[in-house]
Amino acid sequence: MSGLRSIFCEPPPLAGLTRARLYPWLVVGTVCVGAFLGQLDASIATLILPTLEGTFHTPVAQVEWVAIAYLLVLAALVVPFGRLADLVGRKLLYVAGFVVFIAGSALCGFAPTLLWLIGFRALQAVGAAMLQANSVAIIAAAIERRRLGRAIGVQGAAQAIGLSLGPSIGGLLIDSLGWRWVFFIAVPFGLLGTVLAWLVLPRTGQVVLRAAHPAEEGFDWTGALLLGPAVALLMVLLTFGNTWGWSSPNLLVTTGLVLACFALFLAAERRATSPLVDLSLFSSRLFSVGILAGLLSYAVLFGSLFLLPFYLQRILGQTAAQTGVLLTSIPLALGAMAPIAGVLTDRVGSRPPTVVGMSISAVALLGISILRVPGLPVTLGILVILGIGLGTFTPPNNSAIMGSAPDHRLGTASGILNMTRSLGTSLGVALTGAILGLVLSAQSGQPVASTVDATPAALQVALHVTFLFLACMAALAAALSAARGPQTTQTVSARRAALTESIGV
Repeated sequence: MSGLRSIFCEPPPLAGLTRARLYPWLVVGTVCVGAFLGQLDASIATLILPTLEGTFHTPVAQVEWVAIAYLLVLAALVVPFGRLADLVGRKLLYVAGFVVFIAGSALCGFAPTLLWLIGFRALQAVGAAMLQANSVAIIAAAIERRRLGRAIGVQGAAQAIGLSLGPSIGGLLIDSLGWRWVFFIAVPFGLLGTVLAWLVLPRTGQVVLRAAHPAEEGFDWTGALLLGPAVALLMVLLTFGNTWGWSSPNLLVTTGLVLACFALFLAAERRATSPLVDLSLFSSRLFSVGILAGLLSYAVLFGSLFLLPFYLQRILGQTAAQTGVLLTSIPLALGAMAPIAGVLTDRVGSRPPTVVGMSISAVALLGISILRVPGLPVTLGILVILGIGLGTFTPPNNSAIMGSAPDHRLGTASGILNMTRSLGTSLGVALTGAILGLVLSAQSGQPVASTVDATPAALQVALHVTFLFLACMAALAAALSAARGPQTTQTVSARRAALTESIGV
């Protein structure tokens, strides 16, 4: 990698800026631009699928690949890009991520056909993978460990704001300017992020390379070529498994390919002198438990978001517009709670808030499961409580994961963390969809292909059972969080010395 390091030299931040007392928080603010943009784009893009179905006169099964292609590429590349950032510099990869994301977004807006749009969405996902793989790592490298929780909490708030504003902004753009502006809107935000990243971010790559052993470091192409297909196939399995059926040839073949790819990947990593994923990271209970609990938390969040529209519209009789407003309460509550949870983490450690957060989430989901037909104020209160619980959990859990990783593995740890989010999203939707279908079929005594075919009484029972399952999943995440070890920290002086060296002060 010495050749790459000599070609791609990270530029220093703006002269004089690094001497500012609040410089580390300027770094956090710069990363928040990318965090906001990523969630804004993700939440907006889901709205255009019905419009695209009519625009291109294409079945919904083909239109869905606008979203699926993005998720597959993102999940497959986020860990390799995290590792590459550790080697050639996180600032370089982050700036490049904005450039690729802007290009992909603009091309999506000009796409002449659905096939071109799917391809440009894949390009957009490459840029998103560069951004997500580096975001938490850049924060962890710039902020003292004793303040890491609140910094990650601020980033979580930025993500929640983007997620909350996406549906309303997207609906306005589609109705007033057309679906292409759903993608064009990302361009100005991306340009702002590019300029800020170039001028503000420190030269984190140089610190990492000296802190590690550069003579022994290199990019593991074999590991990347095995992990990418393994993760992508796993996402396909989770996305289409329910549709294929438990005994279908597609499911069996895909499952076999997933297991084979992961087995080959693990074997290659154990032999590699510079592995793509340092498996010793998982020897830390703080890291491994945090990753598993985080996977469950994302499954709980996105499983709930999958189920709640059925519950609110079919059981409580809400309109689609009313449902959208009610669902916004979850990311709003999450975003409001995330910075508070970050501050709490810096004071008491990661274990108490993660346990309390997932316990609160479990209680909220249990309330939905137990209450038969609650009134609208009670339902809104439950959704806010669910958002508060998830907002209390996520920043301290992410802080614990990143705090347990050594400096020269921050990019890898960040990539694994973000891959967990993608897998948790698909896992939550797949599991809740499967359980909902199984309970509906058991209620009717025959296979039920759609919730439309189910009676209101059967659907209500199935939804309550599925919410109970999510409550149990949240309780399991809380139990795992209680079993995490004491949070390890690096000395503040070492962190400051690394940052000072990276910015050339």
